[in-house]
Order: sequence, then structure tokens, then C-alpha cells
Amino acid sequence: MTNILIIDDERSIRSTLQEILEYEKFKVDTAADGLEGLEKVKLNNYDVILCDIKMPKMDGIEVLENIFSIRPDATVVMITGHGTIETAVEAIKKGAFDFISKPLDLNRLLITIKNATDKTELVQETKVLKKKISKTYDMIGESESINKIKQLIERVAPTDARVFITGDNGTGKELVARWLHEKSKRASAPFIEVNCAAIPSELIESELFGHEKGSFTSAIKQKKGNFELANNGTLFLDEIGDMSLSAQAKVLRVLQENKITRVGGEKEIPVDVRVVAATNKNIFQEIEKGNFREDLYHRLSVILIHVPPLFERAEDIPILSRYFLELVCNEHGMLQKTLTDDALEALKNIRWTGNIRELRNVIERLAIMCDKEITQDDVQTFAQPNIKK
Repeated sequence: MTNILIIDDERSIRSTLQEILEYEKFKVDTAADGLEGLEKVKLNNYDVILCDIKMPKMDGIEVLENIFSIRPDATVVMITGHGTIETAVEAIKKGAFDFISKPLDLNRLLITIKNATDKTELVQETKVLKKKISKTYDMIGESESINKIKQLIERVAPTDARVFITGDNGTGKELVARWLHEKSKRASAPFIEVNCAAIPSELIESELFGHEKGSFTSAIKQKKGNFELANNGTLFLDEIGDMSLSAQAKVLRVLQENKITRVGGEKEIPVDVRVVAATNKNIFQEIEKGNFREDLYHRLSVILIHVPPLFERAEDIPILSRYFLELVCNEHGMLQKTLTDDALEALKNIRWTGNIRELRNVIERLAIMCDKEITQDDVQTFAQPNIKK
């Protein structure tokens, strides 16, 4: 049921509005002035707040500002008398959802409340989605190595320092990059990921820097590159060890000058991007072989973070397994399942060459194939099908 608060010093207005809205099946509270209204806002979470502008003790604009200091996501509709339209417009600029003029028009009132309620529901849905997304990028584990990475992220993320992440495939390098972004002052700006190994060498420069129309055969229109798309945010160059030397030279120039030039273009475009890079290769061997520029490495590696393979943090496997099991059951709409102690021990004894990515896949397989309680025998049957019981 939609919960509405009416703040108005005129008893007749409060009573009339309450009667109308309760008839329309809304739950309604009232307050005779701004101070009383703010006390109710502190105690209750209202879907819509109707607030008069002209009131004693505290005017509506001040009430509005105080409401947002208590509940930043509140949906407030201002009620204004004749001659106070300018004040109502000021309220809109300060964050009010809408305003209704006196004498109140019933149809206008109900339409405004419906629109305001839709906005409140949208805000709540967005919050839920954000929680789901943030849960997807949780860093799970209590091992010493993971705790050190978490502490390092907390220290480094608020800065603009470039970070170079190393580790085997599937260890969670992207997760570290996302945490660096989410905990930085750039969190509200884009996080753009580029898998350098998945893009053909002849297209990597267009992908990174964009291109002008007609700059090559298939360039039928202008395209912004990932450096532009990530402006004011974070650009994650995953598997940078596979980037061509030509592209490396241009990335180095961007890091030096904070400007890019699109393929086929001449105009220099300023960019403000934090670059986080990662590789599963031994970068020093790649430098010795002439496959990677040493000067680029030194530009990128202000902060070094190494993500260990799963077998080096085996104590995290039970925590990860339970976490993935809950996640998978929710994703597939299953009843929650459990892992027995001997099943967890069996999972700890596996050498996870695919690291966390492989562990998650195995847990999903066990969740689908096994009964409510997953046992050691289940692990041996489905996690390592070539091992006999």
C-alpha cells in the first residue's frame, strides 16, 4: 500500500486530502507544520510527501531541504497557493518532484501522486539492481593474501594512481579492477573494459582511440574509442600483454599527454582516464623477448597487485563454495542446497587449474546435478569425473 504524508498548516486541507486519498486506498499520515512533518519523516519511510509551501515555524522550502537531508531519495510534491509559483519553481530546482496549485484539482492530484509513486518504485528497483550488481563483484575470502589485496585496494582506490594487476586466468583480476573503480572518486563515471587478447591487432587502435568516418574500408561512420568512452572514469586494459607494439606506443603517448587522436583524424582530444592494466603473462619475459615495451610497463605499474592462484589460498575454498552455491541456487530458482563438511574438504583437495572461474562452474554443476545435500561422493562424481570413487 502506498504510504503518503501530508504536511499542511490548514486543517481543512489536511482533512480533505486525507479523506480523498484514503478513499483511493492510500495509507495517509498528516502533520500540522514542518517540524512535526520532519519528525514523522525520521520515523517512517513515505512513498510520497505532500508539503505546503507557506507554513508557520518553518516554510516549505526549508522543510524540503531538511527532508532530503534525512531521506535523500524522498519524493516530495509541493502544494502552492496563488502568487507563489516562483517559489514552487525554486522548490523544483531544489529537488521537489512536482507542485500542485491551490485550489486543488482532484484529477491533477491523483495523476501527480501516481507519477510520484512510479518514480519512487523506480528508485527502489534501481537500488535492488545495484545491490545485485555489487554482489556479483564481491571479493570473497578471508585468507591472508586476499585480506592484503583488500587493504591495498582501500588505500589505492581513492587516488588516481595507475595499477598493474598480475595473476593466472580465472583468479579474479577483473574483480580487483572493478573494486578499484567502485571505491574511487570516479565510481559514478564509466568503467570500460577492453580485452586486448580478444581484439585483432589491426582493430585494437580503432577500439582504443576511435576512428573518423572513411578512415578505412569499414569505417562508415565516426566512432568514439574506449579512452573517450571512459572519460572521467576507469579504463581496464585486460590481457595487455597481448597488445601489439604499435598500439602500445600510442597508449604510452596517451598516458604521457592525456590526449588521443582518432584513427584517420588529426584533432587531439583531451581525456581524463584512470588506467588499470592486467596480464596473465610474465611481463618481464615479454619485455626481454621484445614483445612488450619496458617504458609502457613503468608507466602502468605505479601500484602492483598480484592475485594468487586458488591453490595458494585453499582456506578460502569453503567460503567461496558456499557463496557460489547460494548465488547459483538463486539464479536458477532452486531451493537452497548445502555442502557437507567432507564435500568441502574434497573441494579443497582439488588443484583448480582454472582457479575461481573453474570452481564456480563446478559448484553450478553440483547444484544442478545433486540433491539437497551435496556430499563428498557427489564432488568426486561431478567435479572430477575421471576420478573413480
